[in-house]
Amino acid sequence: MNTIDTKIFKAYDIRGIYPAQINEQVMEDIMRAIYTFLADEIGKKDFTIVLGRDMRLSSPALHEIARETLKKSGAKVIDIGLAATPTVYFAVKQYDYDAGIQISASHNPKDYNGIKIVRRDGDSIVKIGKETGMPKITELAVNKTFSEYTYDGTIMEKDDVLREEINKAMDAINVEDISELKIVADPANSMGIIPLQELFDRINTEFITINFELDGTFPAHQADPLQHKTLRQLQDKVQETGADLGICTDGDADRAMFINEKGEIIPATLITTLIAGEILRDNPGERILVDIRYIRNVEDIVRQMGGEVGYTPVGHALITKQVNQEDAVFAGESSGHYYFRSMGGCESTIRVILYVLRVLAREQKPISEILSDLQTSVESGETNFELTEGTKPQDVMENIKKQYSDGELNTLDGIAITYPDWRFSVRSSNTEPVVRLNIEGKSPDIVKQKEMELKKIILDMGASVVE
Repeated sequence: MNTIDTKIFKAYDIRGIYPAQINEQVMEDIMRAIYTFLADEIGKKDFTIVLGRDMRLSSPALHEIARETLKKSGAKVIDIGLAATPTVYFAVKQYDYDAGIQISASHNPKDYNGIKIVRRDGDSIVKIGKETGMPKITELAVNKTFSEYTYDGTIMEKDDVLREEINKAMDAINVEDISELKIVADPANSMGIIPLQELFDRINTEFITINFELDGTFPAHQADPLQHKTLRQLQDKVQETGADLGICTDGDADRAMFINEKGEIIPATLITTLIAGEILRDNPGERILVDIRYIRNVEDIVRQMGGEVGYTPVGHALITKQVNQEDAVFAGESSGHYYFRSMGGCESTIRVILYVLRVLAREQKPISEILSDLQTSVESGETNFELTEGTKPQDVMENIKKQYSDGELNTLDGIAITYPDWRFSVRSSNTEPVVRLNIEGKSPDIVKQKEMELKKIILDMGASVVE
């Protein structure tokens, strides 16, 4: 009997080490559990489900098991093969399919694999996570309480989804003449290669690529742009070639990070600020969301452009849900995820890139200057602290709340406390005894001073900085 390690069922996806935790044997049980859950949610057995996969060495075998299991269960499988995760989202929404599955472990190292699950609810996409059905899928998989095989499903292969995804994005975001621009891209041998190649084949600019062969062993570096060491090769290439912009995507290409012409990493909230301004130029009065870690740059541009601003907790499934609930046109997260109402509340790396290129083409200025004009707040970058045994994240937050009780408190996700010239956020990890600190302020000096203050408070409680 196959025993499933329940640790693979995460807050927003299923993820584990291959073959120890996820393998061909347990994949069938997981897929039967997913099918059983979705059939109940959707209300029919023969629902349509998009199936995509990444380039990891284990993905072809897991993909084949998924495809055949869903077919035997009775689903109508639309197999789009190798695809970035946003392309799966796009297919579900664009063609009114009922659900979608992507086989990928995103930014995790090469020995991992995983599954992302979504279903459609009208024009919205629902990501399946801890609040939307993951516990039920876990229960079904562990107890093997599946729907019986009916052997009457079907498989249809569909190879034109990416082309249509790019068509829709280019129709929505008219990019002017960018023929003078020089762009460098590093997708880390992972799924960003496919949409980046298709996009830059369609637009006229000098396009320089590094680590541009699909390779599930990640020979150059891990596909995780939040680890800034993975961006060094791109930073060097931008400077070496005199490029206008560097683009980096993560393993399944639902995140993008950018490098300016000086080889410096652009904070993701400045990209959110830029895009918010662009969207509000075209659509005044719309609602823009930003995650609670850093808010002031986005707040200022949204208010300046006559829009509404709202705040989200951290976590891609939670943000997608809030975009749809509040009918927001766009949301940005400081981890490099960007969400669009036009994508059912999901990410679109293609749209983000097109907006940045549109601004570069129109302004005819270096990206660093364009963003400097928009920046009203300085960000610290995230510091993570590992807590000693017996110290809970809540203990740390309660202590900090007492010491900063004269500030304006927000408890949307952990605690965020605001003062006129600065603010900070302290949140806990979902999976480990770690707290995360982010600070922003009107000047680098304020941020540095307050960072020293808060670090001392947390370290004095026996924590240590995670390098």
